[in-house]
Amino acid sequence: MGRPHIRRVAVAVAVATAATGLAGTAFAGPSTGVERSAASARTSASASAAVVAAARAAAFAHASASGVSKGDELHAQDVMIDPEGARHVRFVRTHHNLPVLGGDLVVHLNNKLAYTGVTRAAGHAVKPDTTRARLTARQAASKAARAAEGHAGGARLVVDARGGGAALAYQVTVTSRGASHTVVVDAVTGKVRSDIPDSDEFLSPKLVRTLRKRGETINPATGSGSGTARASLVFDPGRHRAARYPANAKGTGKSLFVGKVRLTTTQTSRGHFQLRDRTRYGTETRDAKGSYTESFTKGKKFTSRTDVWGNGKTSSRTSAAADAQYGVTETLDFYKKTFKRKGIANDGKAAHAMVHWGKKVANAFWDPTCNCMLYGDGDGKMFKKPLVVLDVTGHELTHGVVDATAKLEPTYVDSDGNQYGEPGALNESLADIFGSNVEFFAHNKKDTPDFLIGEKLGLKQKFLRRLDHPSLDKLEGTIDYWSPETYYTEVHAGSGVSSHAYYLLAEGSGKRKIGGVTYDSPTYDNSKVKGIGRTKATAIFYRALTRYMVSTTDFHGARVATLKAAKDLYGAKSTEYKTVDRAWAAVNVTAANRPTARR
Repeated sequence: MGRPHIRRVAVAVAVATAATGLAGTAFAGPSTGVERSAASARTSASASAAVVAAARAAAFAHASASGVSKGDELHAQDVMIDPEGARHVRFVRTHHNLPVLGGDLVVHLNNKLAYTGVTRAAGHAVKPDTTRARLTARQAASKAARAAEGHAGGARLVVDARGGGAALAYQVTVTSRGASHTVVVDAVTGKVRSDIPDSDEFLSPKLVRTLRKRGETINPATGSGSGTARASLVFDPGRHRAARYPANAKGTGKSLFVGKVRLTTTQTSRGHFQLRDRTRYGTETRDAKGSYTESFTKGKKFTSRTDVWGNGKTSSRTSAAADAQYGVTETLDFYKKTFKRKGIANDGKAAHAMVHWGKKVANAFWDPTCNCMLYGDGDGKMFKKPLVVLDVTGHELTHGVVDATAKLEPTYVDSDGNQYGEPGALNESLADIFGSNVEFFAHNKKDTPDFLIGEKLGLKQKFLRRLDHPSLDKLEGTIDYWSPETYYTEVHAGSGVSSHAYYLLAEGSGKRKIGGVTYDSPTYDNSKVKGIGRTKATAIFYRALTRYMVSTTDFHGARVATLKAAKDLYGAKSTEYKTVDRAWAAVNVTAANRPTARR
């Protein structure tokens, strides 16, 4: 479940370049630029500064389109450079030095730094009716603590521009049993405006309740043997001899779900190894030892004398760590080799994971507090094993990518923690789309690539969600097509709209068999859609995410974003552009039925 953390609205963000690239063997797509990290951005700081300055000036010069006004300040989050020279600058906003929730925007420039357009989250002015709070920070923190049933940290004033208005509010982080919530309290009325858990849980409360009602368990089948065709898995101690330490080593993971896999590890001294990959920014997996810590440094390091990790069974605490490290590194490699994205946040920093998190925790999630994946061991009853499955990891780490780019947020959350609203559903969909692509990238024989999500979880319906015909998922009640009621649909169920559009764009409608799985994708209008291939479809969706989506993007906004991305990559008269339009129409998302009013 994607829960982008709104509590950290950056107000002094270092400029980082992030431009799409499609090099590498997995996707032989068109060259679409070079994606650079913040570190490389510093080498061209003057050029980036000029782009940011031009974009900021353009935003104020075209205030009627951008929505900026007196008292606003724009702080650059990303600079994206296209090979043809176009620039896109993603900004977060402050209003009279107060962070603005839902105030993000992307300013688009041509190769001469002239304004060409804007994508904005708030379609209204962000100026609140009053700048004087009636509540004190202590009162707001107390209300937040009661709402989220935990311990409140400090409260800070913000402008809440989400939901069609603008109000002075307090933003408070509340923690309980290692989990945190972001609570926004109206600074005038004291009303709780939102209470959103910050972690990204894979299994929603609604799904858990459904499984319990049905008496169904999640008990993934374990793998065995060699699970990868990409590298030799023979352990050779001689490969690890080094004159200087630490040194890179080639270890073997005996995982729970994908058999033996090759892992790049770190030799710390002669005969001593650590489950840490220095070739991937220091990415590492640790043991939370049953604690609820959100501090990665408090996790226990996995070490070995043999550079063999786990035994393929839950009897070894290291087996789950092998799955986690493998899944994280495969996801990092997918994003780097496909889009030249350096790390989840494109900052060249490590991705972390902690297994054995908490006591009988039946979930796995991306946690923005520690910027890491956290995996529980299951409750031993309904959830028999840790959810360290490959597409679960790819799905959850993609929430981190979305959080670092568009920051898609749910519209509202109910008292049980279920999320609703199209931006949140789009977030879940993108996590499914790119999570399935991680499987295709890994090409692991023990986890055959497919357009199914959670197919290894041992569910009676044989999958959790699927992209070709989403409504075949009866557990979450996923939908195939958009309607006005989609706005009020739980995000996992609603994700089917854009996931279905993506599948139609990639593979087309009708029956086909791919990798041993039979698909039969319907359309809303009984039209026939001929797919353009997974490579191009994924390139379009990634470019749309990084350039044309913002925190409030709904499905109609996603249609516009992907059309713009297709135009950038292939041209407005191209087959690819026309197929994007057909794919969205086939899930009942068109220019004609865009809703004009929201709750």
